[in-house]
Amino acid sequence: MTLNPLREYLDAEHGRSIALARAINVTPGAISQWDRVPAERVIEVERLTGISRHDLRPDIFGVTPAPTAQVA
Repeated sequence: MTLNPLREYLDAEHGRSIALARAINVTPGAISQWDRVPAERVIEVERLTGISRHDLRPDIFGVTPAPTAQVA
């Protein structure tokens, strides 16, 4: 992921910021002003975009945990 994975996600397809804004009941302008996802919105944005909370806010949730090995 890039430094700002949400920005990359939103820029990848036209209309994504409008759809996300509607889904979380904010304006697209509000989302465009975010330097980072507000803490109270992280889980909702994660659910809607598929971007891990660890990538959205590593300052709160830490870095993405390494996958654990499966034992057969």
